[in-house]
Amino acid sequence: MSGRCSQIIKIERIQNERWYIQYSAHKKDFRQRLGTDTEKCLYHGCPDDAANSIIDSCFDRNYAGQHGTLYGYGVYFSSNAAYSHDYTSTNTRGERCMFVVRVLIGKATPGNGKMKTRPVGYDSTTGENHIFVVYHDAQAYAEYLITYK
Repeated sequence: MSGRCSQIIKIERIQNERWYIQYSAHKKDFRQRLGTDTEKCLYHGCPDDAANSIIDSCFDRNYAGQHGTLYGYGVYFSSNAAYSHDYTSTNTRGERCMFVVRVLIGKATPGNGKMKTRPVGYDSTTGENHIFVVYHDAQAYAEYLITYK
């Protein structure tokens, strides 16, 4: 994110026991079903009011489509922090928020804007080799929230 971020204000570890238990159950299921670990560490940028909601209530597919649905109507994550930065906005202090998230990719297929859910036999959709879209709220666990300028 060269030129976009000049100062990290804080990094907070997120701890939501209910959310973690649900995520762990999905992770175990994915590993048993697929015979491999498909967890990735990805980024999710958002405004700070959305960040507070995510911390309290998990990722919520009911908000899918607010920033487009190019690869499906799910929750979007990227391996490219600069890409996720484009979905942040500054608060009154000029700060932005980005999550570092554990995401269960499972079996992925290229997505498109007409997909309301993942196709049968797949767990997520992808786009541009760095974008991952999940369709189950417990398929992602926000581990850290980075606040930066």
